[in-house]
Amino acid sequence: MDKNAVEPGWPAERRRLGKHTPRIEGALRVTGKARYTSDIKLPGMLWGMILRSPWASAQLESVDLAPARAVPGIRAAVPAQEAPRRLFYYGDEIAAVAGETPEACRQALRAIVLRGAAQPHIVDERKALEPGAARVFPDQENLSAPRERAQGDVEKAFAEAAAVFEGEFSTAIQLHNALETHGNVVAYAPDEITVYASTQGIFSVREGIADAMEVDQSKVRVVSEFMGGGFGAKFGPGVEGVLAARLSKEAGAPVRLMLSRHEEMLAVGNRPSSHQKIKASADREGNLTGFDLVGFGTGGYASGGETEGGGGGAGWPAPYIYRVPNVRVKQYGVAIHAGAGRAMRAPGHPAASFAMEAVMDELAVQLGMDPIAFRLRNDPSELRREQYQLAAEQFGWSSRYAAPGSSPGPLKRGVGCAGATWGGGGSGTRAEAQINPDGTVEVRCGTQDLGTGTHTLIAVVAAEALGLAPHEIQVRLGDTRFPPSGGSGGSTTAPSVSPAVYDACVKARAELQRVSGEADLTGPAWKKAARKLGMTPLVVQGAWREGLSSSGAGGVQMAAVEVDAETGFVRVTEILCVQDCGLVVNPLTCESQIIGGIIMGVGYALYEQRIMDERTGMVLNQNFETYKMPAAADMPRIRITLLDMPERGVIGVGEPVTIPTAAAIGNAVANALGVRIGSIPITPPRVLSALGKTPPAAAEYAPWSRLLAAAPSRP
Repeated sequence: MDKNAVEPGWPAERRRLGKHTPRIEGALRVTGKARYTSDIKLPGMLWGMILRSPWASAQLESVDLAPARAVPGIRAAVPAQEAPRRLFYYGDEIAAVAGETPEACRQALRAIVLRGAAQPHIVDERKALEPGAARVFPDQENLSAPRERAQGDVEKAFAEAAAVFEGEFSTAIQLHNALETHGNVVAYAPDEITVYASTQGIFSVREGIADAMEVDQSKVRVVSEFMGGGFGAKFGPGVEGVLAARLSKEAGAPVRLMLSRHEEMLAVGNRPSSHQKIKASADREGNLTGFDLVGFGTGGYASGGETEGGGGGAGWPAPYIYRVPNVRVKQYGVAIHAGAGRAMRAPGHPAASFAMEAVMDELAVQLGMDPIAFRLRNDPSELRREQYQLAAEQFGWSSRYAAPGSSPGPLKRGVGCAGATWGGGGSGTRAEAQINPDGTVEVRCGTQDLGTGTHTLIAVVAAEALGLAPHEIQVRLGDTRFPPSGGSGGSTTAPSVSPAVYDACVKARAELQRVSGEADLTGPAWKKAARKLGMTPLVVQGAWREGLSSSGAGGVQMAAVEVDAETGFVRVTEILCVQDCGLVVNPLTCESQIIGGIIMGVGYALYEQRIMDERTGMVLNQNFETYKMPAAADMPRIRITLLDMPERGVIGVGEPVTIPTAAAIGNAVANALGVRIGSIPITPPRVLSALGKTPPAAAEYAPWSRLLAAAPSRP
């Protein structure tokens, strides 16, 4: 058999794929034997810490590190950048030290002498639009040029419509809050820099460290055996990684620099806010006819009109997933003195979904249509329409949906729905399969496991190709010495890694058959064939190829809530998710991903928001006590239906499942109360204000007239 021959696609009869397989690394994680970055202990390792700006905005004239270097136990001190320079937010990196004890490092940070002058700052994006507001960048406005899109005649559509809705929506800044903080252990040597990193991209960290240290990438090795989450915030080495490398070089010793929870809240990214003013229309038959949006958002000082994934808040898809013939969209980025945004699970989409799905419900109510029937008429995706119908049947929508505000008594009940889409495709990965003479198997791939189960994914795919059990596969990943793979973001890991691993293992099995002359490799015959390899293991390379993965994962969710009209408290009682993810490699880890995404969506809807102190520019809720996230007691019943579609190949599912959750909850709350709450998180004060039981909250929305006057359309 040709050693390069491979099966054209996934097997029709699957022995391992699609089966509930417990995590092969699960025991290591729960027993504490898994080595995370913060567990790495190297001989002579020093502690690293960062001095951060005590000002929200300042001109830093000089940084004197000599007093820090004089502290007993301090081995290195470096500036983050050379002064004079600008400081853009409270927590901006100024310098870093490495010492023999944490206490020495803290003393050294206190000893650093700074000379600079505080400047006016602004941390509220709405106030950043006002005339005379402090500018983040002296030579440019806080408001970016708009990103614009237009088609058709929006004004004509509104004039001829049977239903027109106008509303304002806002979503708060959400922080990533992975359980494992950002950090690295770096051991510098002239011949090789070894970096143990908590990262979503070992190769992007290698590139970043090599560039910063001005060495060849071949002289940088990055290792990430286990990590505790990232959600989009852990690509590249970050400032903290570069500082650790520089400290290690100066000290001549390894340096461990892991950020504190406080630092995580300040400096390593966020999901930007959004503010949207929307007008939309539909005809008598229930067809959307017009959509007009003016919006803005911020991720911090780097906004400048970039998309959310690039650090700003100006871009999100609108009118999201629905078909509208007449569209006008204008979106702005607003810079403020706060830590910059970074990609966060499904960048841009949850904000777009929250607003657009609310618009869909409001138009449906005006037209006297069932919200699902209205969506079925306007959603161009045939698959998603089928998902809505399946979800409605499983949820019991027809018997549970009632007119908004019709729920009796003080405990109001309501239901809502929303849909989503995401790419989730893959490419570019390579993998390596090694069959040893004793019959053991190693599979190597330079990907990383965020905690989502990539170890197990690789084992299952390899076991399917080789005819073995997953526990018989030794999976090795998280090392730049292994065959290259991309970063784990955008739901691309599974569709990138699975084809490459399958390709390598199918080729390895075929080559073992050829070398051994054994056609039957089942049971004891496997080890018999492997023994014929003699002293030399069989090593075969594989690569991602067409036909084993694809992109485009859609899904719908339905939510049920209870709202206490006397206290304003919202409780989500049920979430139903119907999700397409192509070929389901392992339902157990796939469902775990979906549950995690829904939990994040519940937090976005009801609890999470970064709160800034306007006077100092500090993040006030800078720990898990004051930054509210859903706990176990807040979790609803979660029901999941996976649509296994092997003919489509493997598609990532991490992102799409977090997109519609907040939108479905928002619609359920509006259905329960009969009034729309356009801002998330939907907190008790906002509920009581919407019910007229407390005065309206001040400055909930932007001064739109000022926004438009401040930034007219520019080329």
